[in-house]
Amino acid sequence: MAQTVHRTDDVHPLIEPIADHVLSTERHENAPAAVIRADEVQTVLSTLRTEAGLDHCACVTAQEYADRFETIYHLRRYADPTQELSVVVPTARESPTSESAVPVYPTAAWHEREAYDLVGIEYEDHPDLRRILLPETWQGHPLSRDYNQDQPQIVSFREHERLLEDRREGPETMHLNMGPHHPSTHGVLHLNVQLDGEQVAAVDPDIGYIHRCEEQMCQQGTYRHQIMPYPDRWDWGGAGLLNEWAYARTAEDLADIEVPAYAQVIRTMGGELSRILSHMLAVATYALDVVGEFTATFQWGVRDRELVQDILEDLTGQRLMFNYLRLGGVAWDLPEPREAFFEKIRAFLDDLPHKLTEYHDMLTSNEILQLRTVDTGHLPAETAKAYGCTGPVARASGVDYDLRRDDPYGYYDELDWSVVTEQGGDNFSRLLVRLREVEESAKIIRQCVDLLEDWPEDDREIQANVPRTLRPDPDAELYRAVEAAKGELGIYIRSDGTETPARFKIRGPSFSHVQALSEMARGEYIPDLVATIGSLDTIMGEVDR
Repeated sequence: MAQTVHRTDDVHPLIEPIADHVLSTERHENAPAAVIRADEVQTVLSTLRTEAGLDHCACVTAQEYADRFETIYHLRRYADPTQELSVVVPTARESPTSESAVPVYPTAAWHEREAYDLVGIEYEDHPDLRRILLPETWQGHPLSRDYNQDQPQIVSFREHERLLEDRREGPETMHLNMGPHHPSTHGVLHLNVQLDGEQVAAVDPDIGYIHRCEEQMCQQGTYRHQIMPYPDRWDWGGAGLLNEWAYARTAEDLADIEVPAYAQVIRTMGGELSRILSHMLAVATYALDVVGEFTATFQWGVRDRELVQDILEDLTGQRLMFNYLRLGGVAWDLPEPREAFFEKIRAFLDDLPHKLTEYHDMLTSNEILQLRTVDTGHLPAETAKAYGCTGPVARASGVDYDLRRDDPYGYYDELDWSVVTEQGGDNFSRLLVRLREVEESAKIIRQCVDLLEDWPEDDREIQANVPRTLRPDPDAELYRAVEAAKGELGIYIRSDGTETPARFKIRGPSFSHVQALSEMARGEYIPDLVATIGSLDTIMGEVDR
């Protein structure tokens, strides 16, 4: 509950290092919150990073109230994400200006650009404060309260000229446009690349080509029924059930809904099938990117995805946009006959070890792939943390961070499985992590099938008793996340007491990973850039949102 409480001698341990800078405290549903001055952001965040160990800036949320603007930095520890703190920075309505967090958390650069673009908050000392989703000539800020949606917008030619000219930046460098329509960018991603000969001198990712206002649409939907169909559309690579779970977990915690154990097992099984679906696409398209042509690995990946899609179609009725989760559980029980459904899953799992051996024989043992991926796209662990990287991208750099284990939800803490990490931090390591995670997902799915098969028939409760209309308490605030296929997928919701959110913020893992591309590609060759983009397994639906 975001009720302001003036500071007392009983200070939360995470707030204690910055107690002298705290104006007041708030209680968010997931973490304590400290309200600070807009001109002390860097001092406070630097202290929290070094003295409180909050080295993960998971998300930055900007919003506008009737009397102020507000930026919230959602901070966590990579070593323990349950240790988290919200830093709230209010600014005046007349001149919404705040100090930038970028010198402390580089990942905040894009988050603050988005806050400036959509809400209108300006950040002093920001290294590159410009619009990120909308053209520079756009008039107004679409999430501000006084935004005129009917005003005409004109995008001038200068907004596109860099896409049309191939110009030299100096005697030895050349500007090269890659995308936004290019098979190796895995979506409508535009890269401004500066070349020094055949080496990459700098990369400036340019996003926003598929911005679909997902947050705004969720803010117009009701908690109970109208928001759930949207998460599937943030990642059409197959991770839809995991995206649905991110919203379900947030809304259920906000409304204090307890999901029955039986439904949690079904969610866990479906979520890991969804993870395999996503990872198979990542591996298949990576073979296409790096080895070239329609290799056997690409065709195998599509084949095995089809087998998983058949299972998920039996479970959910859909092959891509599943819309299967409901607040409080799932839409319906397992398909009948249950024995045939379980046998179908086991048949897939029994064949998987042999197939994964073939993937390694054809792909990870391929000399061409090794030459193009080993020691390219290098991302050190500390750089990965600085840019807020999570999921396989972070774990391939040795960052042992997985919300399924570190902030348990669903049925994961009752099952036997392992978090996969690699130490190489290169393109090859990111491929290995995804292939090894498929093995761990298979272990989880098999245990879920065993549990569901023996579950007492009179205890198969698929949904909690959820009110038809949900109206969380006014000014309740919550940030929650799940371990989606590509990393930490988080959602911040602020309630105003109605049946629709006052603020709905999506934290997509690919957003941080694309931002880190400039660090990974610098000094490497053009083909290495293609291999590095593919290794990130980004999806532009959750980047642009």
